[in-house]
This record gives sequence, structure tokens and C-alpha cells, in this order.
Amino acid sequence: MSTVVMFGLAGLVVLVGAVVQGGAGLGMNLLAAPLLALVDRALVPVPLLVASLVLALMATRREFGHVDWRGTSFAVAGRLPGTVLGVYAVAALPVRQFSVAIGALVLVCLVLSVVSWRPKPTPAALMAAGFAGGAMGTASSIGAPPVALLYQHEAGPRIRSTLSAYIVFGSVLSLVALGLAGQIGGPQIFGSLLLLPFMAAGFALSGPLRRHLDAGWMRPCVLALAGGSAVLLILRSL
Repeated sequence: MSTVVMFGLAGLVVLVGAVVQGGAGLGMNLLAAPLLALVDRALVPVPLLVASLVLALMATRREFGHVDWRGTSFAVAGRLPGTVLGVYAVAALPVRQFSVAIGALVLVCLVLSVVSWRPKPTPAALMAAGFAGGAMGTASSIGAPPVALLYQHEAGPRIRSTLSAYIVFGSVLSLVALGLAGQIGGPQIFGSLLLLPFMAAGFALSGPLRRHLDAGWMRPCVLALAGGSAVLLILRSL
């Protein structure tokens, strides 16, 4: 397969992921990370994180008035120590078992929220979700599902804008850490520039999906993406 075709496929994956995340508030990393790694390892995590950061900034700006800033602050406060745990786990613990445990925890919370538990974005719950998201995101680059579960009963604009604001802070933290670790260089910058136009096109195309999800499909979509993230994390660790 030629280089042009491979990078075209990478761009298509990011475009589709941006359409999904533009409509649901999360999902691009879930869809794009595994496939981008197959195309070129240099495309993850830095270029994908850059694309996620810019996408989240655009989404936050689009529905800025709906952001739950108080909730975002609690989730980010929890994410900081969660990121530290994730770094420690990657460096010192069996990553497979750690990832399986995090994925299983998300699945348990998802099932409980469907069967009987009605989660609410309280300060304590948001800090716990941010903590889990920090650990999960560091281990797998997929960190939004725990917070998304807490907002599943909110209106579509509230979910999308708040998750986007949370992803902005999370992406910045991850990129700073990677930069300090010397993981950002020429190939990563080139990969970021390659993915950004496809991300922007996907975001522009997400309007119809956003309106469709707001007509009663937002919660099923959030649950499906959160569950898919947890299952993928477990499968990648086995």
C-alpha cells in the first residue's frame, strides 16, 4: 500500500472520528487511535492529541454558553492525580492488568447506570471520574468516558460542551508531559499538520449528526461510546 493511500486512510479515520465527536462530545480517539497506530506509529499519541485539542477548542467555542465550568473544574482537579497514577502504572505496574481493571470499572458503572443507578455530576463524583479518566487516558489515550457517564442524562449541548472543555485541559496536560519527556519532534509536528485539515472537515460535517442526537439519541450514543471505549481498552490489554 502506497504512502499516499495510507495517509489518506489516516485522514479519513480522523474525519469520521471528528464527525462523531462533534456530534456526541467524545469518540474520536476511540475510533482513530487503533487505526492510526497501524498506519504509522508517529501519528499517536502526539498528532492525535493535537487534533483532539483543536477539535475540543472548536466544540467548546460553538456551545460555550452550555459549558458546566464548575463541573469541569472538579473533573480536572481529579484528573491531575489520576494522570500521576497513570504515569506510575505505565512505568512500574503491569500495564495490562491495570488497563483491564480500569476498563472493567467503566463497564460496571455503565451497567449500573442502565439498570438502576442514576449518576449525577456532583463534585465528589466528578473528581472520582476525573481521577479515573486521568489514569485511563494516560494508559490508553481514551479518558473522557468516566466523565461522560455522569452527564448522560443532561441535554446534548451540555454534554458536548462540558466534555469538550474537559478534553481541552486533559489534552494540554498530556502534551505538556510528552513535551517534557522529549516525545515531540519533527515527525510529530508533521503528523499533526497532516491530520488537522481532516479534523476540521469532520467538525464542519458534524452539524446534522448533532441535531439528530439532540432529538433523543444523545444518551444511547454516549453509553455506546463509553462502553466501546472500555471494551477496546480491555481487548487491547489481553
